[in-house]
Amino acid sequence: MKLIIQIPCLNEEQTLPQTVRDLPKTIPGIDVIETQIIDDGSTDNTVEVAKSLGVNYIVSMGSNRGLARAWSAGVAHALSQGADIVVNTDADNQYCGEDIAKLIPPVLENKADVVVGCRPILNHPEFTPMKKMLQLLGSWALRKISKTTVRDAPSGFRAFSRHACQRLFIHSTFSYCIETLVQAGNTGLRVASVDIRVNPQTRPSRLFKSIPQYIKKTGGTMLAMFILYRPVRLFATLSLPFILVSLFLGVRFLWLIYGTDAGVEGRTFVPSLILLAVCMILGALLGALGTIANLLQCNRRLAEEQIYLLKKTQLP
Repeated sequence: MKLIIQIPCLNEEQTLPQTVRDLPKTIPGIDVIETQIIDDGSTDNTVEVAKSLGVNYIVSMGSNRGLARAWSAGVAHALSQGADIVVNTDADNQYCGEDIAKLIPPVLENKADVVVGCRPILNHPEFTPMKKMLQLLGSWALRKISKTTVRDAPSGFRAFSRHACQRLFIHSTFSYCIETLVQAGNTGLRVASVDIRVNPQTRPSRLFKSIPQYIKKTGGTMLAMFILYRPVRLFATLSLPFILVSLFLGVRFLWLIYGTDAGVEGRTFVPSLILLAVCMILGALLGALGTIANLLQCNRRLAEEQIYLLKKTQLP
């Protein structure tokens, strides 16, 4: 059983040594443990430091392509090297490396395809009250979209079985964390979570510069995933208010015309009829968009199935 621990890196020459030193050397049930870094366009000595640390593989992105694409490139390379399990951790050493041993058992026991390490959000010493609230709110919303029970959706400390690595396809350029959960939950992959420890902060996050930027990027990614994986529910929810308003106006118009004997002479009801027509058109358009999105979703699933089968053929 071969485990490859991958670390996406962007200018991590200062933090990478401690991150690599903290990785476990042996794990029960694992025969081979190897490490790889994905160099996402570093301009410092990250690659040289990785070589001096004895990292087994160095995957170069050539330029800064973003965390999501770096993760995808690392997983593809790990599969080509025969990895049975791929663990992703961050180069800033925010996650306790020893806790990789907690991520592995659910995969080894065939109880999960994806295992997420959940940080102590409420008791995290470096999270502000605002960040704690946003983390909890975001994780709750993502659980609804992804149909999973993960408590710490943004956590990048994860283990993936070989089957999960072959099944997951990332469209986002921001981060793989949200999309892999949504895709796993909506494609039948089993997702589990375990509690992990965290280390003191070594540097600020490079995924976002401020809370508003984080909300913008995360919210945009979640909306895109909702459209990709739950289009019928999204467009049905959007169209329902317009349909209900149009029905109410239609019933009201008929009642005023045929249900009353007085008070309607000289009234044309043109404003109400215009609003009724607008609501009906908007509701119908949103319903049509939902139908089209559902058809596109079916085509995308067929394409993903073909890619999955191709991966299994090329990487037996």
